[in-house]
Amino acid sequence: MTDTTTAPAPAFVDLQVHSTASDGALPPAAVVQAAADAGLYAIALTDHDSVEGLPEANEAGARLGVRIVPGVELSTHFEGEELHLLGLHLAKLDAMRAALGEFQGQRVRRAERIVTTLNAHGIPVTMEAVLAEAGTGAVGRPHIARAMLAGGWVREFREAFDKWIGWGRPAYMAKETFDVADAIALVHRAGGLAVWAHPGELATPSRIARLAEQGLDAVEVLHPSHQPYLVQRLVDYTAQAGLLPSGGSDWHGTQEGPRKLGGQLVPKIWLDWQDVKAAQLAAAAG
Repeated sequence: MTDTTTAPAPAFVDLQVHSTASDGALPPAAVVQAAADAGLYAIALTDHDSVEGLPEANEAGARLGVRIVPGVELSTHFEGEELHLLGLHLAKLDAMRAALGEFQGQRVRRAERIVTTLNAHGIPVTMEAVLAEAGTGAVGRPHIARAMLAGGWVREFREAFDKWIGWGRPAYMAKETFDVADAIALVHRAGGLAVWAHPGELATPSRIARLAEQGLDAVEVLHPSHQPYLVQRLVDYTAQAGLLPSGGSDWHGTQEGPRKLGGQLVPKIWLDWQDVKAAQLAAAAG
């Protein structure tokens, strides 16, 4: 007799996505709906300096059958370089919220400096327009770009970065960041895992090892900016350091370009490994 049963389809996750709680284009519920439409088992909502989108995401996830991993993305510095750190599997959101209040204030002050510089260059965008674009989310450069586009001072969203507010452009302002060791400690106090986000070529074995000594738990090896040769290299380096792999699309809601929701095909087993590590850390913390 022929066996007509079929193996279940492989499950995939996306452990870095963003919503309007920071600089994403879609509200958290719409992000979760997009994840359900893409057939994802789970997503991590990792808004910049904000966990305010998580309640809405959790409600939508329960309704749509998509697991939501509580997360955040923090800007830090390490050995003179900017380093983005993801906090995944956050269990104590109040602890994270308390620390993020100051960072959100810094984001507003940075936006004010950018707007002042743009005004000096003849672009009369206002802070009111920027805050209107941000809504209740943490203010970021994409909100400035959208305000510039709405005012007609650029022809397309990307032009705002390429001509005015991107790195090296006239109105670029660096973020205020804090030391990576402090950020890792903050993530651990919130019950989460600390993940080096989109490290690229900076992720040498020695650098990963030094970060592991400071408590790093995982490295985002799958990311749209990582070419296949780099992905394999990072998988090897991460394993050698005794750390876990992670991966995500870094999706901000756009329908074009390489950062598409679920485009990285992150295997569910990576999430399973992270679950085990998070449980071990929780047990050790008592």
